[in-house]
Amino acid sequence: MMAIELIVDGYVRLRDREALVELKAHREDLLAQLKAREGGWFDVSRTIGRIEQDIDQIGAGLAQLDATPGPPTFPSLQGGLA
Repeated sequence: MMAIELIVDGYVRLRDREALVELKAHREDLLAQLKAREGGWFDVSRTIGRIEQDIDQIGAGLAQLDATPGPPTFPSLQGGLA
């Protein structure tokens, strides 16, 4: 599982739409900056592809929030807190 998947999953479980929207906006800003540097000395195409995948996963998390109303869900704490 990629880091962004874990982050998105956490925000979905917490039902934190604002955090997802901010994360998506940040990735979109990064994408725009990288696209402005295409064709330079460095090949940024792989990074652009990764960020586009991140944006897609964040969008899927937002869609999941829209599809499943309700309170935040937390994993059970088996054995209590240590």
